[in-house]
Amino acid sequence: MDRLRSVLGAVVAALVMTTASAGAQEAKHYRFAYDQPKSTGYGIVGDIFSDKLKALSKGTMLIDQYPGAQLGQEPQVLQLVKSGDVEFCISSSANAATLSPQAGVMSMHFLFRSEAHLIKAIADPEVSKAMKAMIADTVQGARVIALSTLGLRSMYSKREIKKIDDMKGLKVRVQATPTEDTMFPAYGAQIVHMPFGSVYTSLQTGVIDVAENGVNVYLANKHYEVAPVLSMTEHEANNNLVWVSDKLWNSLSPEQQGWVQAAADEVNKSQPAKAIELEHQSQDKLKAIGVKVVTDVDKSGFVAIADPYLDKLAKDLGPHAEKVKDLIRAIK
Repeated sequence: MDRLRSVLGAVVAALVMTTASAGAQEAKHYRFAYDQPKSTGYGIVGDIFSDKLKALSKGTMLIDQYPGAQLGQEPQVLQLVKSGDVEFCISSSANAATLSPQAGVMSMHFLFRSEAHLIKAIADPEVSKAMKAMIADTVQGARVIALSTLGLRSMYSKREIKKIDDMKGLKVRVQATPTEDTMFPAYGAQIVHMPFGSVYTSLQTGVIDVAENGVNVYLANKHYEVAPVLSMTEHEANNNLVWVSDKLWNSLSPEQQGWVQAAADEVNKSQPAKAIELEHQSQDKLKAIGVKVVTDVDKSGFVAIADPYLDKLAKDLGPHAEKVKDLIRAIK
């Protein structure tokens, strides 16, 4: 009897181990890449998406975040997602424009009237739907599942920029989009294209006079060390797209696709307000460490030049861009 008990015990133990092993094998890990530190709004995106997907999938779909350009800068990572070598990534709308030029609509100057308007617009399901349709129509190998934002972009330098006249002749690092290439020269500046990773040393050495980005990005990347004056021009939004590779998407069951999209919808809905909150916290930290934050920028000169370009640039970009622009401007 004892022998029988021990044999049965061994069989039960083996079954438990086999079941546990099978359960462990069910959990799959997916790479989620982005080029900003995890302490930025990109990390907020990664955490919301990861937590929601883990909960919905009951721990079978797990996200491994690769922040800080560990897998490459955004243009390279977008190519890796298209080829299926990376499953998920975040890109700025400007870098998305390297694949789909119409995505440049999200970078248009003074399209977003305020932080409150930006939060409403990015969280709006119709805006998200229009952007997804744009990418579906123009990009192969990857799809967009959510929008997010890092807030509004402002300019930083060793000098104050309080009005449009202060821009004359300055060398400004810009993202390589038709919007940037049109608008900054219209303000009287010279444009310089370079990867984000080169901005710090270029400010330090004088290759550029000005860079522009979100407040938290400026703080997290310590750009204030070489450009200690932040001028709150808030000229455009720092908007982002969350991508999934078609290779992964097509390998998922309909139920799994539903979980991924539901997790992405949670990002779309809740991340914008959290990102703006982070911007405000970051500005307080910058002031506390002695950065000069210029809040009384006269935007009227910038707006007067930018406004006529909104319709023209959107029309030049294409019908998807025009639709997105009209949806955003209609949001009160």
